[in-house]
Amino acid sequence: MKPTNQNRSDQCLDIVIVNFNGGHKILDCINSAIALDDINQIIVADNGSNDGSLEELQSIAKQNARVVLVRNAANIGFSAGNNRAIHFLSASYALFINPDTLISGDAVRKLLTFMSSDPQTGMAGPLILNQDGSEQRACRRDEPTPLAALKTLVGNREKGINKVGKPLPAGPVEVDAISGACMLVRREALEDVGPLDEGYFLHCEDLDWCKRFWLKGWKVMFLPHVSITHAKGGSSHNRRVRVEWHKHKGMARYYRKFYTDQYPRILMYGVYAAIWARFFLLTPVWLLQSLRR
Repeated sequence: MKPTNQNRSDQCLDIVIVNFNGGHKILDCINSAIALDDINQIIVADNGSNDGSLEELQSIAKQNARVVLVRNAANIGFSAGNNRAIHFLSASYALFINPDTLISGDAVRKLLTFMSSDPQTGMAGPLILNQDGSEQRACRRDEPTPLAALKTLVGNREKGINKVGKPLPAGPVEVDAISGACMLVRREALEDVGPLDEGYFLHCEDLDWCKRFWLKGWKVMFLPHVSITHAKGGSSHNRRVRVEWHKHKGMARYYRKFYTDQYPRILMYGVYAAIWARFFLLTPVWLLQSLRR
């Protein structure tokens, strides 16, 4: 992957955000990023928003030269939106964040300090907190092998892929995957590994990217001493079933991509059946939840 902009700033980082009907949350996120020091660019890829946030972003971009707005004609998905923004990177590091996150200068400095101290780290993520201060699922995960995924699907979270609820490590630790809500990525590693897989529309693309990073020899690190708050689902509360469809479809793609040749076919068929059985069994629940909002 060779971004079109070859001018690199070694002391700064670029921030990348994908927006789709992010409302006021994307504006809060942008404003928190603008206030930070040592930010080279804030690249926002808008996926055809129609809630008024695009117009607000256009106004912000006109007033602040550091804000680069990339307009996509339609909702092309999270992976593709990020990949369009990647072409505009010019710093040595890129911080990929969701539009419903709030970041601080302290968190950014700690992430950068750690990343610059370990040249083998290709990606690092913080402790991600819910709005009530609790740890959010997915910010530190094990590799979702078919067996681990089946345990998670049947509710055995103790032996599943997410480490939420387990004691936090004393310091930075290598993990199999971090959350796509906040990923600091080394530009050199990105160019080595390549962009996100656009076969994922929404969800699981972060699992895929993390796996590809460590398959290439780059470490994926979790930093428990750095924290950010993520509202989670700021632009998707009213689209629960559609979001879950893409999540389950993404997991099926992940297993086809990485495990088809490693496990017996009958086991893989069982994994696919469990994924879709879960989706169809829970769809009525999600529909009722959407109606109650």
